[in-house]
Amino acid sequence: MAKKKAPKKKVAPKTDSKAKVDLSKKDKHTLKQLVGLADSVVSAAGRVRDPKMDIPTRSLSNVRYNKSQRIIEMGKNTTGRQLFNLNQAKSYMQTMLVGSGCKKLIDEGKSTSIRGLYYLLKHTIAGTKEETFADQAESDPIIEDVEVLLNVLREELHLYAQKKGDMVGNIVLRDKGDEIDCSRMGSGGYGIPSIVEPETIEFVKCEADFVLHVEKGTVWQRFNEDKFWKTHNCILTHGGGQPSRGVRRLLSRLNNELNLPIYCVLDNDPWGYYIYSVIKQGSINLAYESKRMAVPDAKFIGLRSIDYERCNLSPSVQIALNDSDRKRAKQIASYPWFEQKKTWQKEIQKMLDNGFKLEVEALISQGVSYVTEEYVPARLAERSWLD
Repeated sequence: MAKKKAPKKKVAPKTDSKAKVDLSKKDKHTLKQLVGLADSVVSAAGRVRDPKMDIPTRSLSNVRYNKSQRIIEMGKNTTGRQLFNLNQAKSYMQTMLVGSGCKKLIDEGKSTSIRGLYYLLKHTIAGTKEETFADQAESDPIIEDVEVLLNVLREELHLYAQKKGDMVGNIVLRDKGDEIDCSRMGSGGYGIPSIVEPETIEFVKCEADFVLHVEKGTVWQRFNEDKFWKTHNCILTHGGGQPSRGVRRLLSRLNNELNLPIYCVLDNDPWGYYIYSVIKQGSINLAYESKRMAVPDAKFIGLRSIDYERCNLSPSVQIALNDSDRKRAKQIASYPWFEQKKTWQKEIQKMLDNGFKLEVEALISQGVSYVTEEYVPARLAERSWLD
């Protein structure tokens, strides 16, 4: 009896891993900047010069407050980085390596996380025991160096960070083609992604009157469970503490594009003051992005130093200030954008005189929903906030 022939296996068609990618206008601009960075090394070598780059200094000493725009901006001071300087050779190489990795991502039309790029570039240098990056703490600052050096954004380098923060409320979005109604997101809300540029997140419809941004997810959960966004017709967001760039950028877009006021419910401590400063004026470390991320009109309606008496709180909710808290509070008070504001000087001094700080959660001692049903509604009605 003749044996049956085994059916031929279907072979999947080969795909061209190097298929041409349609580059956006932004991609082409970013690629041009990256190639220019590499060409500068070739040019220096051709002139028998030491390859060098001048990176704008990202520190308080190189930041100025623009009073007319009410944001902080990066100054003109730079730090040189040379290839043939033993103290700078590694960081120079790392800068070029990050540039090369980002070019690869754009060429392939792909994106990765900042941690993903770290692993993509991490390897042992041939003939040595030296690693390109010891850990991610080395690669993250280099990514920021490349951003400011080339005047491009991390998102334009096809990099994103871990999602942080949630949103719920009367707004409909289109996220990469998918329409999302943020009033129908249940208890979890819409997770705010790292990249929220108009090409990715489009505002379809918005009926909200304002945005209430709270510091922590736990407090946000109370507002969401109590349907504060529904009874007060607003959008409710949080940044999980220090808000990510995606959260800050989204707040800026909601304010600038939809003209929504931004109110911030933050702790009565130096950290809460700093978070407000970052949302309102921009970050010192990322001053080069302030124009697209800061919200100069944001209002602070978080816990105040006077609320211990005003809300009749008990001594059990006090958290004693330590030396680090006091030092940080005085530093924040000396920021140019707070230095001339009597209300903020009085607020910070009152906290120092109290000798303790307060978390928003302390209001739970007055009732589980006190913060959503009484505290914040009263502050909004009285227009009692710090600016």
